[in-house]
Amino acid sequence: MRKITVLRDGWKFLKADVSEAQAAALFGQGESISLPHTWNVVDGQDGGNDYHRGRCWYVREVTGKELEGECVFLEINGAAMSADVYFNGQHLLHHEGGYSAFRTDLSALRGEHNVLAIAVSNESNDTVYPQKADFTFYGGLYREVRLISVPSEHFELLRDGTPGIKVTPNVDLSAHRATVEVETWQNAASVTITVAGESQCVRSENGHALAVFEIENVHLWDGVDDPYLYTAYAALESGDTVSTRFGCREFRCDPHNGFFLNGRSYPLRGVSRHQDLKGKGNALSREDHAADMEIIREIGANTLRLAHYQHAQEFYDLCDENGIVVWAEIPYITMHMKGGRENTLSQMRELITQCYNHPCIAVWGLSNEITAASPVNEDLLENHRQLNELCHRMDKTRLTTMADVFMLETDSPILEIPDINSYNLYFGWYLGDLDQNDEFFDEYHEKYPNRVIGFSEYGADANPAFHSSHPEKGDYTEEYQALYHEHMLRMINARPYLWATHVWNLFDFAADGRDEGGKHGENQKGLVTFDRSLRKDAFYLYKAAWNRKTPFVHLCGKRYINRCEAETEIKVYSNQPSVTLFVDGVKIGEKTGDTVFTFRVPLMGEHLIRAEAGDVSDTMCVRRVEQADESYIFNKAASAVTNWFDAEEIDPNCFSIQDTLGELRAHPQAGEIIRQMMAKGAAARGDVAESVKDNPALQRMMGRMTMISLLKQSGADEQSMKQLNRILQGIKK
Repeated sequence: MRKITVLRDGWKFLKADVSEAQAAALFGQGESISLPHTWNVVDGQDGGNDYHRGRCWYVREVTGKELEGECVFLEINGAAMSADVYFNGQHLLHHEGGYSAFRTDLSALRGEHNVLAIAVSNESNDTVYPQKADFTFYGGLYREVRLISVPSEHFELLRDGTPGIKVTPNVDLSAHRATVEVETWQNAASVTITVAGESQCVRSENGHALAVFEIENVHLWDGVDDPYLYTAYAALESGDTVSTRFGCREFRCDPHNGFFLNGRSYPLRGVSRHQDLKGKGNALSREDHAADMEIIREIGANTLRLAHYQHAQEFYDLCDENGIVVWAEIPYITMHMKGGRENTLSQMRELITQCYNHPCIAVWGLSNEITAASPVNEDLLENHRQLNELCHRMDKTRLTTMADVFMLETDSPILEIPDINSYNLYFGWYLGDLDQNDEFFDEYHEKYPNRVIGFSEYGADANPAFHSSHPEKGDYTEEYQALYHEHMLRMINARPYLWATHVWNLFDFAADGRDEGGKHGENQKGLVTFDRSLRKDAFYLYKAAWNRKTPFVHLCGKRYINRCEAETEIKVYSNQPSVTLFVDGVKIGEKTGDTVFTFRVPLMGEHLIRAEAGDVSDTMCVRRVEQADESYIFNKAASAVTNWFDAEEIDPNCFSIQDTLGELRAHPQAGEIIRQMMAKGAAARGDVAESVKDNPALQRMMGRMTMISLLKQSGADEQSMKQLNRILQGIKK
């Protein structure tokens, strides 16, 4: 019989780059910890881009009782980013890749007193992905470590972390039937495989067995409405068994009508997720994963992009159970490394091997924004061709895709490699205007009508402490984030050809290199705060659009209490067809519509606002104040810049910060001043911003923006802006 022992407690952690012998000798001096664990739980989330990236040790004594059985394997479900495993002083395994499971055989080295030592490293290198990306690369044994005890005849455990069983369902929708192929790998002569109550005993040839089943009147895995799961079982005469759940479903994409599930149009509308949490890093418990899924179900998403790496098996299980269609990818991201090709291939092999049976997964992602800091050359193209071929060789049922950075030209040859594509666009946040998102997709679809295209990232940072009645790009207010997403929701709904859309991001997450929007070490594009305690207003916009099952109404601006205008806008999000607004118990209006409802309300003092929609309601307070509450303003200097600039006397014959970046750069003297200034400007957004700043397409886009708009979004203070303007006013055009 198979026995699994979770090695949760009894570990000693050594934050020191020492030899294995030294680590074993220092065992008693280590910090006592339990798994899962990361050593970057604090310094990886506090900003400064100075979190510890190095080699550390996890050491544990293992008893003879824990190692009982004919054969015993060690399973490590996540060691970020590289690991070396030692057992009783002998080096057993080196593994590169921080997000997949791997195993090694301990059987021959067991004794009464055993020492397991695992060196884990997240240090910088040029072979293991990721190395440049906008998130913290936590180090540690951050998922479960287990012992698997099996008979001498057992299912395969070592090859790429395989579950030992692979299920491929092929659905005939017209006949209501599924043909299910079940493959297993083992060192036994035969195996008994069972699906839907039918059992077959099949011979094993060269360690491989195949059984084929027909399921009549098949019960489909049908997304969030009916995520039905079957189970396949496999057993050996020795008593070793494996099982896996699977779902019978059909996915396809159409360049004009988007995504189809089981033969019907099924627009994929959802969010992206990183696997970390405030105060825990990436060392999440099963309860943490389940809590995240509850929020995903609450917002009503039917798809997830699990960025930018292989996630925990328990989370894919939750997606299976809840009918969430998943984009799964490897961390081939931002910057192509010539020495990293083998690592991309091995991480993809492990991702597909370990996740193949999950019915939730629809596509394999080859890379993310890989051209942001790298040119499209032959080495990069060949890496993608090999990844694409590997995916199709291992899995003939799923499509491949890529998340393309917004600067990537649409005629680039890299777009022709995957089956389908998606773009990450941030017009209206990092640069440009919101309408440019609409224009981009309209132009793309017109130029390439037979290509499948999606929207893999879009978002705007918001700190719930900041508010404005006149929100604008770069102010980090909840109100601008809400306006941004209102525009994007309308844009998406008007373009049914988008095969999938994913908000970046569902949750704020750690990016230790960031220092912006009043927070250190966080990307604040989430619809929910990093600690999951607060849903920003934009969360309820999508809940109103996507979750039609549970009636609700939400008053926006609850944290924006002090307002200095005589009349204010009150905005309501609801999935109900009409909303009634009351001020101090008096009905002031009723609106019908879809998702967004706005009212104008006079302010004379402190008021209780109540919104009703059918049987549901929500309340908030607002207060008229004489002067603007400065605690609501992120960049106080930038908020006054417009008035200052209007009042300033500008000589139109000389340069000013009202000119575009391109116009300034074209002049030798003005261009040199701007070059020196911008050389320092990327630091606030971390090393990724520094890496991508010279991208030619990005420079062309920025060249069309005025200098004042770039300065305001970068958080420049008023004195710096005035000083630059004075210098530029001294240069004749």
